[in-house]
Amino acid sequence: MRIGLIGTGRIGTFHAGVLERYREVGSLLVTDAEPERAVALADRIGATAAPSVDELFTWGVDALVITAATAAHAELIGRAARAGLPVFCEKPIALDLPGTLAALHEVEAAGTVLQLGFQRRFDAGYTAAREAVRAGRLGRLHTVRAMTSDPAPPPAAYLPLSGGLYRDCLVHDFDALRWVTGREVVEVYAAGSDAGPAMFREAGDVDTAAVVLTLDDGTLATATATRCNGAGYDVRMELSGERDTVVVGLDDRTPIASTEPEGPPAADKPWPGFLERFAPAYEAELKAFVDVVRGARSNPCDGWEALAALRVAEACEVSRRERRLVRLEEIAGAR
Repeated sequence: MRIGLIGTGRIGTFHAGVLERYREVGSLLVTDAEPERAVALADRIGATAAPSVDELFTWGVDALVITAATAAHAELIGRAARAGLPVFCEKPIALDLPGTLAALHEVEAAGTVLQLGFQRRFDAGYTAAREAVRAGRLGRLHTVRAMTSDPAPPPAAYLPLSGGLYRDCLVHDFDALRWVTGREVVEVYAAGSDAGPAMFREAGDVDTAAVVLTLDDGTLATATATRCNGAGYDVRMELSGERDTVVVGLDDRTPIASTEPEGPPAADKPWPGFLERFAPAYEAELKAFVDVVRGARSNPCDGWEALAALRVAEACEVSRRERRLVRLEEIAGAR
């Protein structure tokens, strides 16, 4: 199998290292908008660097992994679809609904495969929580609490390109909420704060956000996020039912400290970031993609799943801006 990878930044470099280790991948071609970066990575891991995206397509690949800048995702997905190539793409497909839908329709028309990178679906904790909910171990689910807390803000230049905290960060929680519970979000009420670093206000973004979500069976959920969690990277989900409660992401590296006299000690080595916390999940989702390309399994997370999470994020943006409850039926793009 000959796989092409476009984008050799932090996540692209990680994915390339994973793909290079799979015996099913006979050769790996990498390229980047900065060709010298692709060459350096190729030399380091034993891959082949293509001078440009055009040449990578010309050289021929069996599948494509897209880890380029967000603005390039939709165009590359469409190009791959027209070439008949299966694609793995880091989220998002695009930062808006029209761009997302256009890319999805190209994939659908071509009859190709698009797998989106929502890695939490491959995390052991989220998988166990899903199984507990589906098996009825919690009883009737009444409350879900999700959170994503980054240890430090991203570079200021990233913010205007990110799509904002709901689309860039909380979209993972929205996808995990749907996947774990098996339910759809029907309405949201969102608030945000830009009281932190000035760069968030300058970008029209918020550094901290909170959302109340109602699911289609009446379950209530909250989702919070911040870019300024100095204790470390903290991603959790608590699910409470009439019989039991479970929590994802609570271990000896969770950056929390109890104020109780007999409470557990603070983590000695808190998670520094998402790559460290979710490294096994990232590897598992790429292994799944290789198996999809081989025809050994079905697509575990297609582009329509990404659209569903993006619609929730869009509803949150409307809610924050207009300071009101927003029903998902108000947001265009439903399949």
